[in-house]
Amino acid sequence: MDIQVISNFVLNNLMFIVAGLGILIILMYVVILNLYFDLRRMKKRYKKMMTGVESGNLERMLIGHIDEVQRVKEQNTALEVENQKLDNLLQQALTRVGMVRYRAFEDMGGDLSYAVAMLDAHNNGVILSSVFGREGSQAYAKPIENGSSSYKLTEEEQQALREAMAHA
Repeated sequence: MDIQVISNFVLNNLMFIVAGLGILIILMYVVILNLYFDLRRMKKRYKKMMTGVESGNLERMLIGHIDEVQRVKEQNTALEVENQKLDNLLQQALTRVGMVRYRAFEDMGGDLSYAVAMLDAHNNGVILSSVFGREGSQAYAKPIENGSSSYKLTEEEQQALREAMAHA
């Protein structure tokens, strides 16, 4: 194409070109106004967010929350240590109990004799038993280690021991 042809085309269509550029400028102006109002609205929201409710800024509020979270973490660690101490103590506490009441002698009325097994979490503890008779009563204590005793256990004491170990 020749320069003469291009310049004739531009001169003949100059009115349409100027109108198109005018419309484009108006569209650009609308976009710029929209961006301006969006930016203004965002600045207001940012300012409101940064000043906070009690005239402090967001940075101070976040630092305060971080400090509070750190304090809570320290308290949580202390509670975990205390909880572990309590758990260790409970492992040694006599928390498993089994009891059997029975009639030691046929000619005696009521189930006045008994055997009580008291064990910790590791099945260590004691069996207390009392045999009630007409002439008096006898009390016995037998140590239990790992669920058994070095002393011979009566049938009732064995039953009380089984009951206590079943409470695991």
